[in-house]
Amino acid sequence: MDVRVRGSGPAGPFLGATSLLETEWELALPVEVEIRENPDERTHAAHYDDRHELVISRKAATSAMARELALHELAHMVRYENDHPSHTQSTDEALFLALAGQSVERRKVTHCYQIANHMKDIYADDITLSVAPAEKLVTFFESQLAATLADRPTDGLYPESSVDTTEADPEIAVVNAAFALAMVERHDLVDEDHRIYALADALAGDAPGVDLDHFREKFRSLARQPTESDYRKDLVDVTRAYAAESTARGPGQPASD
Repeated sequence: MDVRVRGSGPAGPFLGATSLLETEWELALPVEVEIRENPDERTHAAHYDDRHELVISRKAATSAMARELALHELAHMVRYENDHPSHTQSTDEALFLALAGQSVERRKVTHCYQIANHMKDIYADDITLSVAPAEKLVTFFESQLAATLADRPTDGLYPESSVDTTEADPEIAVVNAAFALAMVERHDLVDEDHRIYALADALAGDAPGVDLDHFREKFRSLARQPTESDYRKDLVDVTRAYAAESTARGPGQPASD
């Protein structure tokens, strides 16, 4: 695999992630990593006919999770190259099918895109966890849920999430918690008395209109090798369920058609 790192920052995490991935998986296209001076920890990956690109903040590239974040992004690239339905299905198309005829708040439509990102992350981390230890990931999920309890940020659990909501929202926080529980259960990473369950339950108490167990089970039970039709149905079902459950709590500003 050809991975090139540009910018002011360490190359080690990216080379380490590459070495881990190569034990089980291959990328046909080269990967260009650009480390930028950004105040946050966001990353952004793009795919082209002749390469993949990963733009990452220096803060993320020098963090304790740098190798894991890089590996996670490389796993997304593998899914993209292999035409996995989770990475070829149009999110816009699925959300149109899921939300057609409904009046849904704009912020909740944004949350539905975040849910779609969670589903992509699940398939990426099926790869990540096949080649790397899980301890850091579990600790990361636990710390994110604890931080959400403290100040209710609404970003997704991964720094590369394209969603950037700015106000606290306990409803999507429940879905984020369900995603974390689904990942640890899907790969048998923790015992049932782990602290992550108490954190998730506390978040669920803040948004009784969103069913934590429903979303945990939907995420956890995603087929390992879905057909395009199966994946589209799963994405439509889970986003429709979120829109229906959260909207049922009361009226809001309808989304534009």
